[in-house]
Amino acid sequence: MHGRAGLELRGRARVNALAARHPASPVPHALRGRSETRPGRTCPLAYRYEPRVLDRAPEIEAETVYVVGGLYGNVEALDVLRSMAAAERGPVRLVFNGDFHWFDVDPDDFARIDGEVLEHCALRGNVETEIAGEDSGAGCGCAYPVDVSDAEVGRSNEILERLRGTARMFPELRERFAALPMHRVARVGDARIGIVHGDASSLAGWGFARDRLDDPAHRRWIESAFRDARVDVFASSHTCLPALRRFATDAGGGIVANNGAAGMPNFAGTGFGLATRISVHPLASALHGLEVAGVHVQAVPIDYDAARWRERFLAQWPAGSAAHASYFRRIVEGPRLALADGAPRDAAAA
Repeated sequence: MHGRAGLELRGRARVNALAARHPASPVPHALRGRSETRPGRTCPLAYRYEPRVLDRAPEIEAETVYVVGGLYGNVEALDVLRSMAAAERGPVRLVFNGDFHWFDVDPDDFARIDGEVLEHCALRGNVETEIAGEDSGAGCGCAYPVDVSDAEVGRSNEILERLRGTARMFPELRERFAALPMHRVARVGDARIGIVHGDASSLAGWGFARDRLDDPAHRRWIESAFRDARVDVFASSHTCLPALRRFATDAGGGIVANNGAAGMPNFAGTGFGLATRISVHPLASALHGLEVAGVHVQAVPIDYDAARWRERFLAQWPAGSAAHASYFRRIVEGPRLALADGAPRDAAAA
């Protein structure tokens, strides 16, 4: 997960230099921080998997699937998602692919999020993984890259610890979080979809971040992940800024869809979250999209009550708190990403 508004928009010269020396894989997690053991920087071994684990029979089949990453405890966004799903024609599934908790330290909000999310298909993100147990040494479990400040990382660790305090009131839910999978496979029409929280090899991976998707040195690893997983679409979240890219694959093309955040604005001057909608039926109100295997992969706005959400956030995270320092400006103004810069494109044209 996450980070502040400009997290992926600042230069990553050091990261790209490392990637150039390891073109067949994402930047090694151990090299993304000054010390791989520091809380918030580390990527635990238990978070890792191989792309080939997604080469299996689908657990989800529907005409339309909404992949909802980074809800972050936004109750208002959850209300809108329910209405969006109800308006669909044909079988529809909501899939919450991690970090549905984050700002919801109020016990009533925490319980409400779980009461609805766990009725649907869900994956655990690093947030749910870390609040499922006591301190593992991973902090927030974000595996933040080197260009994120220590202060930023420290605040995320503070948020996680406070949220864990709320989770301790719900021991049965913590057991359910621990049992949630790290990935799912879905079939929509003729398309196979690998649903993850981070990337194709780690629950907290940054391999599907905007800058990594547009890095030519990283392309070979992404294309190999499509081949090993045998999917047409990777749907992810975690890095908190949206991206929609098409890559060349042996099967003719594959799409990486990162919805950014369902519970926060994703573009400057906007007040809506985003979900990834994958369907045999196109949606006219979608922000934008691509097609693969006869299926529409679209970014759809979640137009929640932004004023009410700000009030709820401030009641739990007032000025001076860790979450307020890291996120309130984005919640009010959106990140430093123009709407036009969110348009989908072929990776070769990046």
